[in-house]
Amino acid sequence: MTAVSEVPAPGAVRPPARGSAELAAVIAEIAEDASRRRTRGGTEGPQRAVELIREHRLGAVRVPREHGGGGYTLQDLFDLVIDLAEADPDVPHIVRVHYAFVEEVLRAPRTERKDAWLPEILSGKLFGGASSELSTRAVGSYSFESTLTPAPGGYRLDGVKFYSTGSLYSDFIRVSANLPDGKALSAIVPADRAGIVHKDDWDGIGQRHTGSGTTVFENVAVEESETLPFRGGDEETRPRQALPQLYLHAIAAGILRTVTTESAELIRSRKRSFVFAVAEEPRHDPQLLEIVGTLSAAAFAAESVVRAAAAAQDVAADIARIAGVDARLEQQAAVLAAKVKVSIEDIALRAAGRLFEVGGASATRESAHLDRHWRNLRTLFSHNPTVYKARVIGDLVVNETPLPDTGFF
Repeated sequence: MTAVSEVPAPGAVRPPARGSAELAAVIAEIAEDASRRRTRGGTEGPQRAVELIREHRLGAVRVPREHGGGGYTLQDLFDLVIDLAEADPDVPHIVRVHYAFVEEVLRAPRTERKDAWLPEILSGKLFGGASSELSTRAVGSYSFESTLTPAPGGYRLDGVKFYSTGSLYSDFIRVSANLPDGKALSAIVPADRAGIVHKDDWDGIGQRHTGSGTTVFENVAVEESETLPFRGGDEETRPRQALPQLYLHAIAAGILRTVTTESAELIRSRKRSFVFAVAEEPRHDPQLLEIVGTLSAAAFAAESVVRAAAAAQDVAADIARIAGVDARLEQQAAVLAAKVKVSIEDIALRAAGRLFEVGGASATRESAHLDRHWRNLRTLFSHNPTVYKARVIGDLVVNETPLPDTGFF
């Protein structure tokens, strides 16, 4: 790896600007590919979409323009996530860890070791994650069964990771493991390095093509230069990493857009109604129109609260890039991200169910694939139980109890 230049190379491919025709064409092709794969049985993964993300450097949208990136704000990024999720919710989920890694690289203090990854990001390479394990250890404890054993020139990595979202499609994998002294360390290794086995065994009810299954590491060589401090180091103020939590709900907002669109299409395509309906044509039935209006409002509400919380993320991230993590700003951003989760989940799941009310019995056919919205939302919302987030918010409001010191908040 080489250090990044402050000036982009001549002729370098830049990410498309927000609102550009190039970006709109990319998103349209991703949507068309998703539709094609559904009509073919839904067993094929979004390889074409991932190729488009690499080709158009969407993984570098948050890198400053002076470095050759897109210069997006976090609000811009979340708008992009919503757009991508409307096209195919698996796709933004695949690159969720990638965007979190980019934030880590750009956050102060800037180091040669972190900067060395910027050329890879700018070239279109994608970074997946492998942190969670199926073990008896409490989620968020940051204690792993995977190990990094010192070896000449670096380490040897061993372990089994589950929920390794995006790793199946990525060029590099960011892995969390314990050193012999019990401290955690992060390793970033090529996804095709000897000793790494990807198992496409994710069998969740939703988000089925996110590559969220098992990754096995057996005696994998890790160079010293391929390591970074876990969670940004042992400094007193560390990033709360609420961004990946809010990110999931941006995907949900995109899904709700599609729920609204498909509900309208269902009514327009229906040729008959019931003898006891209040209108001969479903498209003019006020009861059905009320449902669509409610679904549209739910999509608007979800998108609005995500964007409001993204604004707080922007403030915290801007300071973190200049002066390092500000604990107060990080907490404000984390609280808003948690409130988004608590506020929209019931609304979103209800909306995905009400979609069937405008379509009649034929909407339940498996070939219609309309159940995918509820399944995808339910899977997204199962990341970190809402009841815990609501309890912590209430404890903060009533008792000013600090937030848990974990990246899941």
